[in-house]
Amino acid sequence: MIPVDKVREIIRKHEILEKELSSGAIEKKQFASKSKEYSELNSIINHAKDYLIFDRTKDDLKKIINDENNDKEMIELAKIELDELELKKDKNENKLKLFLLPKDEADTKNAIIEIRAGTGGLEASLFASDLFKMYEKVSQKKKWFLEIISISKSDAGGLKEVIASIKGRNIYSSLKYESGVHRVQRVPDTETQGRVHTSAATVAVLPEAEEVDIKIEEKDLRIDVFRSSGPGGQSVNTTDSAVRITHIPTGIVVSQQDEKSQIRNKEKGLKILRSRIYEFERNKRDEERAKDRKSKIGSGDRSERIRTYNFPQGRVTDHRINLTLHKLEEFMEGQIFDEMIDSLSLQAQEEELKKIS
Repeated sequence: MIPVDKVREIIRKHEILEKELSSGAIEKKQFASKSKEYSELNSIINHAKDYLIFDRTKDDLKKIINDENNDKEMIELAKIELDELELKKDKNENKLKLFLLPKDEADTKNAIIEIRAGTGGLEASLFASDLFKMYEKVSQKKKWFLEIISISKSDAGGLKEVIASIKGRNIYSSLKYESGVHRVQRVPDTETQGRVHTSAATVAVLPEAEEVDIKIEEKDLRIDVFRSSGPGGQSVNTTDSAVRITHIPTGIVVSQQDEKSQIRNKEKGLKILRSRIYEFERNKRDEERAKDRKSKIGSGDRSERIRTYNFPQGRVTDHRINLTLHKLEEFMEGQIFDEMIDSLSLQAQEEELKKIS
């Protein structure tokens, strides 16, 4: 059962915001945030109102059913309505529980995605490239804006590492379950005997932190500059444009050399650093709150094997929720990506609901 006071608070808050927004007296600074809050409450307000009047409506229907003076048709209609009311009550309760769950402050943020080739040599770098192409296609389909921050290619035409920012609406909430080890099973082009090889790539998704989220002090940074190098280590620049930034308090290190300008490399490096520090602080806070309790989904553990892409059998399996989709090709094209993400989100919500039930 949901405390009635919490439901009444939702209705009260909705009424207050409605009056404030219609008055035209809200300051510009507050208008956007209050409009957003009103929109969120608007999505749940009817469920809240129905939930509050459930007991009264149920009592009215029971009176009709138990009144011997009523005809059979009226009693039957009341019974049907009561059954529908019970189902509606369960639906309203679940919607309200989900709404009242603690919000992840990072869900509405843009994201920085980091993909690195893992075990498996050249085949791992090719798989890292395939994963990146998949996220590119998902971004195009959803009209997200993807921008490469840093990229390092392998000799085979794959990727050793790629870091990109993805901007749009609620990006982090859509991609946060992608963090972990992605394993591929397939026959490499170089394999003459048709044997299936297993290799892996790691994905890390970080909420993109703004300067207001993380304030980095210059005194906490050590910045080293050096010449950019290409494949094989040869110098590709005659100036010290590459930048290595070390955040002394956390020990987090970021290197950036994609741009010819040292200033631009520093800007990109600080962008990545800010997000890594933000995620570091979030993880530390979550560990302190949860102690040894660790959610099955969404832990963001980069060492955890989360998904297997089996090309010979045309399937992709997410090990956290035991979901297998026999549409690997469509998945890699970004066509049914939402099916996986929606299932992961639903499972994560159900786990959170169990904690408050």
